[in-house]
Parts: sequence; structure tokens; C-alpha cells
Amino acid sequence: MQFIRSLYLHPVFFWYVTGLSLLFLGSHVFVPLYDVAWMATLALLALFAFDMYLLYRADGVVAKRRLPKKMSNGDANPVSIQVQNKYGFVAHLQLIDELPVQFQKRDFGHEVHLRTGEHHEFHYQLRPVDRGEYHFGQLIVYASSPLKLIKRRYGFQKNESVPVYPSIIQMQQYDFLAIHNRLSAIGLKKIRRIGHTQEFEQIKEYVTGDDIRTLNWKATAKQNQLMVNQYQDERSQPVYSIIDMGRTMKMPFNGLTLLDYAINSTLAFSNVALKRKDKTGMIAFSKDISTHIPAKSKITHLNAIMEQLYKVDTEFSDTDFGRLYGHLKRKVTHRGLLLLYTNFEHMSALKRQLPYLLGLSKQHVLVVIFFENAELEDIVKGKANNLQDVYHKTIAEKFSLEKKLMQRELQKYGIQSILTSPEKLTINTINKYLEIKARGLL
Repeated sequence: MQFIRSLYLHPVFFWYVTGLSLLFLGSHVFVPLYDVAWMATLALLALFAFDMYLLYRADGVVAKRRLPKKMSNGDANPVSIQVQNKYGFVAHLQLIDELPVQFQKRDFGHEVHLRTGEHHEFHYQLRPVDRGEYHFGQLIVYASSPLKLIKRRYGFQKNESVPVYPSIIQMQQYDFLAIHNRLSAIGLKKIRRIGHTQEFEQIKEYVTGDDIRTLNWKATAKQNQLMVNQYQDERSQPVYSIIDMGRTMKMPFNGLTLLDYAINSTLAFSNVALKRKDKTGMIAFSKDISTHIPAKSKITHLNAIMEQLYKVDTEFSDTDFGRLYGHLKRKVTHRGLLLLYTNFEHMSALKRQLPYLLGLSKQHVLVVIFFENAELEDIVKGKANNLQDVYHKTIAEKFSLEKKLMQRELQKYGIQSILTSPEKLTINTINKYLEIKARGLL
């Protein structure tokens, strides 16, 4: 049975059989065709047997699929396939990779001609839009000789799986750019420091180049030499990313939900905050508090945040901000920065939650992050060609204006806010964090 499953007859073979059948039928009318039919049959069977011998005398193909240990949600993830021809002839290879069902792609294939002993490697990319386990089927290779009468089927790496995590690629991108001081290339701003936003570290001897405004006259008098105060950036301040898991975060944009954009942003931002020596934590909530990771400053703490973000999923229910307020009042007693990822579609929805937001802003520095409707923005910027387009454009402008009014409403009560498109979420969040640190608001 294994041999039969691995055997693939070329369509030309069936044309040969059909032609021979016609010759046999014709032999009853034209006797000389009888001998021609037999000779053609024997020749075909000989070629068929020889082709089968070439392909089945030994395993002539080796192939391997290389997957990343973890895929990044919403990003193009590289996958490579390596194949080698071990036959003693030039082989025609057709490769088919059975992709996970989440991609709904059934026409994936690659063809190549390889000489004896030749290696070939090709790459392709996959962009998942959901977190979770992705199961690959077999890597199938059909091999045929120069005769191309039959094909032999090979199967490699059956049932291989890879987890799709929040965007590790995006996190590494911001980390790399921060190390090389190139954050301005992707839209991050340089924020001028306002006021005294540094904490005392030590008293040291004055050296040329030190700021004379930091001279410590008492220490200078005692030591009989110039002494200065040395400061460092304020560190180890608690920063929490709070993710709304309610139904409003299910809205999709470019394949990803708003929740997934918030999760990707949380991972990238947490990495930046930890590199700046701040304590970073994460909370996910809907009707109840589903996840609470206390703020810590260890860089290894990022793995715990990433594992919990991997499990976060949308709940189709209204969010209980009162439950969030009570939880933070009990569990987060030190003043910190709260980045609240949520979404309000109407002013009435914001006003229902405003008392809880005001309560949080009195104890912490609260930043409410909500989203522009990108599709409505496209309609607003588009051209109206008929009366129906005018109606659509007017309604879109109304909703767009209401978002801006919500932002003003929050500013009126002294609450920081970010109104952003999903694709610029991470950049705008990090910018706001740097601004708050530079202004000494935390």
C-alpha cells in the first residue's frame, strides 16, 4: 500500500494506454496493426519498468522544512525549505508544503530541476493573524526522472507545529533601533527634559566638565576640595499596561483585532521600559480581572509578560471599569504609570466610565489609549461622487469628530490620552512614555 500511495502515473501514460486500446480494436480490421500494437505495448511497459527502477531503487530525495521556534503575530515570518537530489540523474522535483489551516492556502507549490548531488533552498513568508498553535502537515516532494512517465511521492516532517506569539519581531525591531539610537527613523521623538527629573546618586570630586550648578558647598567645605552632586535618571518606577478584553476590542484592522494590536504594543513597550530600568507589569480585564502580573524591573520578567499575553483573548462582553478601579486600589498602592488600552465608539460610553477614570488619575498617571476607525478615515479623506457618498462621508466625519471630542473631554479633566491608528499604536505609546518621563509627571 505504501508503494501504491507513493506512485504517481504521468497523464501521458494514460494517453498511451488509450492509443494502444484503439490499435487493438483496429487490429480486427487491419491485421498488420496487431503486431504494431504488441510492439508498442512492450516498448511502453519496458520504459515504464525502467522509469520505476530509476526512481525506486533507492531513496533519492532529502528535504527539510525550517521553522522559527516562535512566530510573530501580524508579521511576515520566514520559512525555508531545503532539498537535495541524491539520484544519479537530473531530477524534476515538485514541492508542496501543507500549510496550517489558519492560512486557508491550498495552492502552495514550488518546482525545481536538480543535478546529481545538488542542493536547493528557497524561502517564503507567512503572516499569521491569530495567536495559538499552528500545525503544519507534510512536506511533500514529487520526484520524476527525465522520462517523466511516473512520479515518486516523498513525505517529510509530518505534523510539525509552531506557536504564534505576540509580535516578537516588532519588539526586537524597537530594541535594535533603541540600542543604535535610531528611534527617530520610525517616528519616535526626542523629548526635551523639563525641570529636575533626576534623582540623587552620590557626591563625587569635581572634574573638568562637570556642571558647576551641582556643586555641593557643604561637602566642599568638609573635604577642602570641590565636590559635586551626581544624579541619574529616575528609575524603578512602576509602569502597567492595562488591556481591555471587551467586545469593543474585537474590531478588526488589516487582519488583526484591536486587542492583538494592543498585545503587540504591550510587549514592545514593556521591553523598552525594562531596558530603561523601570518596573513593568501587565493587567488584562473584562468583566473580571483575568491577568495581573506585578511590576518588576528584571529583564527576565519580559518572558512572564509574553507568556501571559499569548493567552489573552477577547471576551464578548461589556467591560467592568469599576472592577478594574477596585482591583488597582487594592493591589497597586504605589503611584505609577497606567497605560490603558481600550476603545470608545461613542461619547456616552466614555462618560459612563469617566468616574472610574478620574479615580485612577488621582492616584496614578493615567494614559487612556483608544483607536481611530481607519476605515472611516478613508471615507472622510475620499471624494464624494454621488449623493450616497455624501451621506457616507457626512456620517464618517461625525464619528471621526466624536473621537476627537472624547480626547478633549479627557484633557478637560487632566487625563492623558492617545488617539491613534492601529498601525502607529506602538510608536505613539512609546513617545507618550518618553514624554511623561521627560516632563517628570511620574
